[in-house]
Amino acid sequence: PINAQNFGGGLVLGLSSSQVNGDDLGGFNKAGILMGIFTNKLIYSSINFQIEMNFIMKGSDNKNMTKIEHKDYNRPDITLSYIEIPLLLQYQQNNLLDIESGILFGYLINGYYNDLNGKLNSDINPFINYDIGLLVGLTYKYSEKIYFNTRISNSIIPIGKEDYEETSSYVASKKGKYNSVLSLSIKYNI
Repeated sequence: PINAQNFGGGLVLGLSSSQVNGDDLGGFNKAGILMGIFTNKLIYSSINFQIEMNFIMKGSDNKNMTKIEHKDYNRPDITLSYIEIPLLLQYQQNNLLDIESGILFGYLINGYYNDLNGKLNSDINPFINYDIGLLVGLTYKYSEKIYFNTRISNSIIPIGKEDYEETSSYVASKKGKYNSVLSLSIKYNI
């Protein structure tokens, strides 16, 4: 028989702060929502395997778009929404703290450039349909049911379709665009 006490699971709710490396804008200025579910299993004395399914918002935000005299005035924002599946190994450092690392697989729900007038119209989605990345994080166990988690993740493959076009001078000079995300979430163990 399966020992049910080795399994756990619950809900995730939090905020993401992101940037796109390679878009010539700096800073984790794009705020978004992170929400989902998770399940985990103890696989060794102090190591858990955890899988999640999350909705997460990513992208970049040009804080200088309204400053006409600024060099970044014409650079559009990037807005991205993914269904993301992180696969994690979590090391239980002590009764209060877990250290985690893993890989994430994301499927793009929506992606576009936007400026002060809203979404830039295009018949073609400028972003590839998936995101693959690595992540590391820390979990603080506030109580038996409530955990606080913080993570940083980064894409390991370019996210823009133009990043894969051999004729694009952008690829040669910029090496592509990659998601970078800082997140803070609350996990509720059911």
